Amino acid sequence: MAPAKRDYYEVLGIPREASADDLKKAYRKLALQYHPDKNPGNVEAEEKFKEISEAYEVLSDPQKKAMYDQYGHQAFRPGAGAGAGFGGFGIDLEEALRTFMGAFGGGGSIFDNFFGGGEPSRDSSMRGADLRFDLEIEFEEAIFGSQRDVTLPIMDECEACKGTGAEPGSKKEKCRRCGGRGMMISSNGFFQVRQTCPSCGGTGETIANPCRTCRGEGRVRSKRTLNLKIPAGVETGSRLRLAGKGEGGSRGGPAGDLYVVLHVKPHPLFQRKDEDIFIEMPVPFHVAALGGEINVPTIHGYTALKIPPGTESGTVFRLRGKGLAGVHGFRNGDQHVRVSVEVPPRLNGDQRDALRRFAEVCTDAHHPQQRKVLDAAEEFYTHKKAMEEGREK
Repeated sequence: MAPAKRDYYEVLGIPREASADDLKKAYRKLALQYHPDKNPGNVEAEEKFKEISEAYEVLSDPQKKAMYDQYGHQAFRPGAGAGAGFGGFGIDLEEALRTFMGAFGGGGSIFDNFFGGGEPSRDSSMRGADLRFDLEIEFEEAIFGSQRDVTLPIMDECEACKGTGAEPGSKKEKCRRCGGRGMMISSNGFFQVRQTCPSCGGTGETIANPCRTCRGEGRVRSKRTLNLKIPAGVETGSRLRLAGKGEGGSRGGPAGDLYVVLHVKPHPLFQRKDEDIFIEMPVPFHVAALGGEINVPTIHGYTALKIPPGTESGTVFRLRGKGLAGVHGFRNGDQHVRVSVEVPPRLNGDQRDALRRFAEVCTDAHHPQQRKVLDAAEEFYTHKKAMEEGREK
């Protein structure tokens, strides 16, 4: 008895609601791991590779995936007996096809459409396409929110014919080729086959007098200016959806949606990660050595920061709650301040004299980091000398 086939989702290690991109990533990772070229002579790896490929072939095909989700492996089992129906599937094919058509917006039975039992759709309208618009915004806009007027080229509803495609004052006429049925019917003995009428596109109507402005399309190319509200806290990759602001529909169909994808310009002072802000702050040499207080810029204004004596370059301080406002009522982010000790590039006479007096009273204990480096160097040179003496002997 053959072993039971594993669930395809389990084979690829993904949930049933996984996106097409997640499916592809999972397949590529596993296929690379178990590919026969990487596992020569490994029968188990070869079988796993076949199993992975079979699962991906089914789940990457929308129709096969719909059948598998409904019927499991039974959907593709050949020779299931008299009840297997058409094509060797162990299911009622017409029921399965109804599932397909329902999933993709269709209806009725495929057998009705082949053998004359259904009526064609007479609606010639089509929904407009969804549009994407990439918008670059300033860092401040992303932090605090703003409003922008954006102008974009677009296919919009024709004002002259109101999207119908017919010249104002004229009417649509019944298609002469199909007699208004929208379908061309041909018979060959027992079979009767229907095809969409090429003249009217299945609507059963034709436009005798097309609109001169849009040439019967129902849409014209134009420019549209929209007032866009950018909420506070967005970041690069954030997407705003404007329902019904996409491309206009044809023949009176509804407009699509507009998706605005945001790209935030980098800022010369502040960097951001999620709700936290990061900044590099120079600290005067004497403040780092003696300690003191400095004013640090934040996105909310200046804030005082205490610097302990002996602070080194690279030390990071956290200002709690000085980041972005938290979303959904959570606490605000923080600001992280990384200090760098700033050495004056030029000194006057008094300053040089003061530093000379400081240097005179300094010992190795005042420079532990330098002492650490020099000690490591001395150890290295000692080993080097011992190796050279050993080779001479």
